[in-house]
Amino acid sequence: MEFVLIAIAIVLVALVAGLSLLVGRGRRTTRLDDDAAAGTTLTRPRPPSAPPAPPEDRPAGATASGQGLAPAEPVAPEAPPPVDLPPAVAEPDLVFETPPPSAGRLVRLRSRLARSQSSLGRGLLTVLARERLTEDDWEEVEETLLAADVGVAATQQIVDRLRTQSLVLATATPADLRALLVRELTAVLGPDLDRSLGTDRREGRPGVVLVVGVNGAGKTTTVGKIARVLVGDGRSVVLGAADTFRAAAADQLETWGERVGVLTVRGREGADPASVAFEAVRTGVEAEVDTVVVDTAGRLHTKSGLMDELGKIKRVVEKQSPVTETLLVLDATTGQNGIVQARVFTSAVDVTGVVLTKLDGTAKGGIVVSVQRELGIPVKLIGLGEGADDLAPFEPEVFAEGLVGGAD
Repeated sequence: MEFVLIAIAIVLVALVAGLSLLVGRGRRTTRLDDDAAAGTTLTRPRPPSAPPAPPEDRPAGATASGQGLAPAEPVAPEAPPPVDLPPAVAEPDLVFETPPPSAGRLVRLRSRLARSQSSLGRGLLTVLARERLTEDDWEEVEETLLAADVGVAATQQIVDRLRTQSLVLATATPADLRALLVRELTAVLGPDLDRSLGTDRREGRPGVVLVVGVNGAGKTTTVGKIARVLVGDGRSVVLGAADTFRAAAADQLETWGERVGVLTVRGREGADPASVAFEAVRTGVEAEVDTVVVDTAGRLHTKSGLMDELGKIKRVVEKQSPVTETLLVLDATTGQNGIVQARVFTSAVDVTGVVLTKLDGTAKGGIVVSVQRELGIPVKLIGLGEGADDLAPFEPEVFAEGLVGGAD
């Protein structure tokens, strides 16, 4: 009977131990599942610890207690056999594109401003070439500038300066008129503004570019094109796909990166954008790249909660490396409404530069002037087409020449 009781006790102890083990495993699985639902990024596994050294061979006559042990002869490790490696061969399908450098891009893309020059530049030249300019003519000049979204203040400045030279205009040749108009437009485009991009490494850390903007402005595409601009200038880049709310955004950005051999850090759909941005910058720091470009989710400028999240992303990113450039992407076709959007973004995050997209398909090239005058922020990049290399650094004089058109 005692033996039966002992056996039952052993069985009960075994059952309790097994249940506690199962419960513990169940809890760990739940936590992992919760992390997956929250969209957190899995951490890198630790390197495996070194395996324990094998016991030394005992000489003959050794006992289990260790008595009678003879000194062991040191055994030299055998040299590994030589291995003949085949020569390295490039992967046949792995071919990266080589983007052109940023220098001179705007000159090559100047013809993309054809629609703008037909309404702004050529319209102004037609009026200014008249023999005597009446008040109606000057009103037509004002209307042409306002229709091109130059803005009221800049329009008044241009008209006032042209009025002071009305006697010169009466005797000017078409080439002289064109040169005069280019000069006046260049003056209001802010030729002295600093348009350099903060993409350089600082104090041993990469430059961090945060790209923000409203839905539909072409933000993710612009991030991909910025990567091409940087790679074309010989920089190493990491992309951060922190737009986790739009399903195709990360895939789209990854495709852009793959074309030029750039790594893209992405998270699960619906993941915390700040965590993805943090991971991207951490990867860039560890890889010692020149620049990390982070794409954020497009958001309505009227949603304060979404705007507050931009500040959170910046705070989290700067735990790894300071943000050296914050670019606001604006759609040039939105006109003055883009100015309203920009004001809200500048209140949520410190915007250091503006990227104007879709300038090739609008007759309102003067939006560059009003954006800079209203916000006090320079336009640093402009998009002049759908092509991969249609993003160019902004150069005021070249842009003014494109608006006015050729001397044909």
